Amino acid sequence: MSLALKDVVLRVEGQTHIHATSVELAPKGFNILLGTTLAGKTTLMRLMAGLLKPTSGEVWFNGKNVTGVPVRERRVAMVYQQFINYGHLTVFDNIASPLRVAGVSSAQVKQRVGRIAELLQLSPLLERRPAELSGGQQQRTALARALVKDADLVLLDEPLANLDYKLREGLRDELPRLFADRDCTVVYATTEPAETLLLGGHTATLHEGAITQFGPTQDVYRRPADLTAAQVFSDPPINTVPVVKRGARIEISNVAGWNVGGELTALADGAYTLGLRPHHVQPAESGAQAGAPAGAQVGVDVDPILDGVRVSGRVSVAEISGSESVVHFDLHGLGWVSQSHGVHRFAVGAVADFRLDVARGLYFDARGRCVSAGGHVLAPR
Repeated sequence: MSLALKDVVLRVEGQTHIHATSVELAPKGFNILLGTTLAGKTTLMRLMAGLLKPTSGEVWFNGKNVTGVPVRERRVAMVYQQFINYGHLTVFDNIASPLRVAGVSSAQVKQRVGRIAELLQLSPLLERRPAELSGGQQQRTALARALVKDADLVLLDEPLANLDYKLREGLRDELPRLFADRDCTVVYATTEPAETLLLGGHTATLHEGAITQFGPTQDVYRRPADLTAAQVFSDPPINTVPVVKRGARIEISNVAGWNVGGELTALADGAYTLGLRPHHVQPAESGAQAGAPAGAQVGVDVDPILDGVRVSGRVSVAEISGSESVVHFDLHGLGWVSQSHGVHRFAVGAVADFRLDVARGLYFDARGRCVSAGGHVLAPR
């Protein structure tokens, strides 16, 4: 099964909701639409399903132009974040409804509903009606109804967002295995970069109605096409700072710098933006506790002993989330974030030290294109 969008554009009342989009999705595994709220994920899915008709461009499925084919004539299943169930039917009948419409035998209906109900922990609830279910149980019912259809195209629009943590983690692990032996194209929308990495497959980053990059998930994460794609694929937000390359040296604000080697020496001299994800900004030994007094200086320097870059910044927010510490700090007027394992206590308003793993840095040129990632110079896209 293959789905392709060819120069698809959607305009509504003079406003462009989806900019010219051409992409061919992977026929196997998950195709993930990653973007913030209102980035265009749901709209793009509705165009794929045939619920919306593009202003221009074409939608192709299995080598056929299906742009004008209504959704009822396609084998499509879709699950929204806000669950939709038939209130007058039991859970069993809700799940079975698409099979009965398709004329599947009673024996097959019972077998397939039982299998999917067991997977989604709905077996004890099959005789209940939606009003008797919790929100998470209703979402699982809607998900089961979509999965039981064996559709050619399955569209999952943030389907796990309303589930409790434990069930969400279990389903996230199970979903890729569930579709591994199915001959269908799966599209999964999410706002969460961490969820995207866990699901794997292929990822399209979306920003303001445009796909900025599409490819294998790990490639998009490690080698973003541009700063926008990197920002979409980073939570907490990616840290950025202007730098200048001169010969074999990178400098920050003419205050400090570090020597580079390998492929980076071939990068043209000039101004760039350095991007570092929060987990590449770690508490330094001296900054792992309360931090220096509020009157201490903020700065950047090179630690010759550890051959790294140490920065000092004033702490604005310090959070402990489970087994991780997230610290927001001010670096020469820029808001930066550190994300680290373990509990590190910082005093708000104090100056603390952090170590930058610059070897993992992303470098973006004046047009925002990523020209180097992880010490490798990237070929022009």
